[in-house]
Amino acid sequence: MNVAAGKVAAPDVPRIVAEAIDAGLTVATAESLTAGMVCAELSNVPGASGMLMGAVVAYQSSVKENVLGVSGKLLARAGSVDADVARQMAQGVRRLTGATLGLATTGVAGPQPHDGQQVGTVFIALADEYGAWCARHTFEGDRASIRRQTTAQALLQLQQAIDAARPAR
Repeated sequence: MNVAAGKVAAPDVPRIVAEAIDAGLTVATAESLTAGMVCAELSNVPGASGMLMGAVVAYQSSVKENVLGVSGKLLARAGSVDADVARQMAQGVRRLTGATLGLATTGVAGPQPHDGQQVGTVFIALADEYGAWCARHTFEGDRASIRRQTTAQALLQLQQAIDAARPAR
């Protein structure tokens, strides 16, 4: 997905929180380039404690490996900005916290490329009891803008997962 600066739709965070609670879902985040921004957005909603388990800010690869359980071989081969790394981060935070859904972000906010990836390259992964899925995004803008767009897109992907998990009414 290529997105011009600031063009990610605004997520309805109170709706995300309410619908997760209504569906009996819990969420935990594993964040690299967003450094806790996704969890902070969720926790800003009154009542979020009914669905938010916690977060791991895994800015360094050593934290991804030693806390979240991301494969050291994978990190050495692919670097930290990789779809499989994001998937393993999401699975790791889910395992650590006992959350129904694990949500992970990793990418390059700039100003320089990192691990062979260009500025704006972002991977957002979701894990549930059945496995983990990851989407690659390319965002434009400065460092702060890329981080905001990643946070918004991660929340939108979380909303999609919650919608998919809720029984039809």
